Amino acid sequence: MKHLFLQTQPEVDHAFAAYPEQVRAKMNFLRDLVIETAREDEQLDVLEECLKWGEPSFVCKHGSTLRMDWKSKIPDQYALYFKCTSRLVETFREVYGDLFRYEGNRAILFNLDQNIPVREVKACIKATLRYHKVRHLPRLGI
Repeated sequence: MKHLFLQTQPEVDHAFAAYPEQVRAKMNFLRDLVIETAREDEQLDVLEECLKWGEPSFVCKHGSTLRMDWKSKIPDQYALYFKCTSRLVETFREVYGDLFRYEGNRAILFNLDQNIPVREVKACIKATLRYHKVRHLPRLGI
């Protein structure tokens, strides 16, 4: 596995620490999936972890911003958020159908008690981190 330079802004760790314990474990699992997927991608060498709109986010040179969050007003769910004007969520819906729950063209939703389908979520993360290189491909290369 190649070396990935991960730039993490300090406020990201504070955001994760602020989640309730059960939520924090789920959010850290998603966070680890993003970082693991980035490390497996030979084309990606720098990944920035920051806050956008107060939410933990990942940004890279040829990708689309990937955000994640849990909101206290919907305490039993958390989500991965994507740029709503991209083809990402519509493609995930086409490829994976009802494997996921979606919020319009902007999110994949997870219940706190749900087991995440890791392989499929990692494919969605990979397409997001490579978006500007794969957006012209059918099904974004998934």
